[in-house]
This record gives sequence, structure tokens and C-alpha cells, in this order.
Amino acid sequence: MSPRPFHAAPPRILVTNDDGIHAPGIRELARALRPLGRVTVVAPDTERSAVGHAITLSDPIKMRAVRDDGRLVGYAVGGTPADSVKLAVCALLRRRPDLIVSGINLGPNAGIAVLYSGTVSAATEGTLLDIPSMAISLNTFENPEWTSATRAAAELAGQLLRRPLPRGVLLNVNVPNLPWDRIRGYVPARMARSRFIEIFHRRRDPRGNVYFWMDGYLETDEPSADTDLKLLAEGWITLTPVHFDLTHHRALTSLHKWCGRLSRPIAPPPTPRRRP
Repeated sequence: MSPRPFHAAPPRILVTNDDGIHAPGIRELARALRPLGRVTVVAPDTERSAVGHAITLSDPIKMRAVRDDGRLVGYAVGGTPADSVKLAVCALLRRRPDLIVSGINLGPNAGIAVLYSGTVSAATEGTLLDIPSMAISLNTFENPEWTSATRAAAELAGQLLRRPLPRGVLLNVNVPNLPWDRIRGYVPARMARSRFIEIFHRRRDPRGNVYFWMDGYLETDEPSADTDLKLLAEGWITLTPVHFDLTHHRALTSLHKWCGRLSRPIAPPPTPRRRP
């Protein structure tokens, strides 16, 4: 009798976001990734955009199952995107996922937005847990072209399952809001140097109390052709490898020189120990 063929278990994929479990982008993403493996959705119960890598320490984190016509959609977490990933990997899932995908975010996460983004931070948490991770965003806030974003998500997720990036590196993806046949292709890109110019509108509530409503715009500091903001605007799907080590390694040389010039603290003498 010939041996029974071995079939590997399908990959397990954790899907999350920062727009909340009821956002259309996460449902589109989960649907696109199901042909690749076993998908579990764990995401914040409400929108948590721009919370960065915040985690919940002083309050309990609640979780509930979300169903649609009796079918399990996923698990809503009363916390941040990073909380959702931590809780899923460390407490909810029976087996560690093979891949974490965060998105599809409504609005780009390119340039300095990467530092504020809860979408990217969820993927960063995945890399901290040593799991291949990807964040994907769509370059629009209205009339989203989900088909292009979901196709890119599925293709790139398949690549990451077969050929993960180096340990500790996540893939940040931004997709133009264009039909697939108008997208120019995939391109590696670095983060653009940019910053938000904040404008605070001063207002008063009906009781006379002053409050502020933040507005603003993104300013790019460089016109370089290889940046995510420029290539995204030109119709490319940008692929940016992101690492959570924020050290500026070249500046360490300067700091070594500083240390040679600074005074050395004098350590206090050790306190003598009493004999019992």
C-alpha cells in the first residue's frame, strides 16, 4: 500500500486594523485573504486611528464576538490595534498565526504618517512578536477602489507566506485609489521626509467652554523620486520595509565624542552592610 500523501495545514492569518472591526476595509481584506489560509479577525471595537503604538495598561481589555446573520465575523477588542494583536496572539488563538495583515486602511500611511498610524503599529506589534506582518492602506478617504487594494493584499500576503522579510521588518504597503488596469505596478520606496502642519480651530461649546478642533495638511520636505509619497501619487503601489529600531546609528559616533567631553558622575561610596 502506498503511503498516504502529507498535506500541510493551511496558513493561519490574523487580520486587524485601526478603523475598527465594522469598517468595510477589514471585511474586504478578510474576504480577499481567505483563499490563502485560515483567517481570524481581531480588531478594535471602534475606530482607533492615529493612536500609534499605544497599549492599554491601567484598564481591563474587554472582548466580544461579532456576528452577522449568525456567522462569526471576528472579535472586537476594547483597546488599541497593538492591544488587539497582543491579545490575539498571546491569549485568543490556539496557534500562533503565520502572518498578520493590518488594514485595509482608508487613507494613506506614507511619510511621517507611519509614526502615528495604528494600522502600521498593529503590524509592528506582529514583528515584535516575531511574526511576518504587513500593513496596507488605500490612498483615499472617500469612494474607495477596494478591488485594487484587495488584489494587492492577496498577492503580497502570498509572497510573505512564501518568502518572509528579514526578522523584525514589516512591509508597509500603500495602494493608489485607481482601477487595477490604471495602476503602474509595484515599487520599493523609502519613507518620505514630511511633517504635518497643524491648524487648531478655536471654538466655544453651548456653555461657553473653549475647545479646539485640529486640522492641517501634510508638508513634504523633499522632491526625491524614490519616496513613498511621490511614487504613490504617480500611481504606483509602494512597498516600504519598516523596522522598529529608531536609532540613528551614524549619530552614535558624535555621542561617543560627547561622552569623552562630559564630566563623569562620582558614585557615592557603598553603604556598609550590617552583620546579623
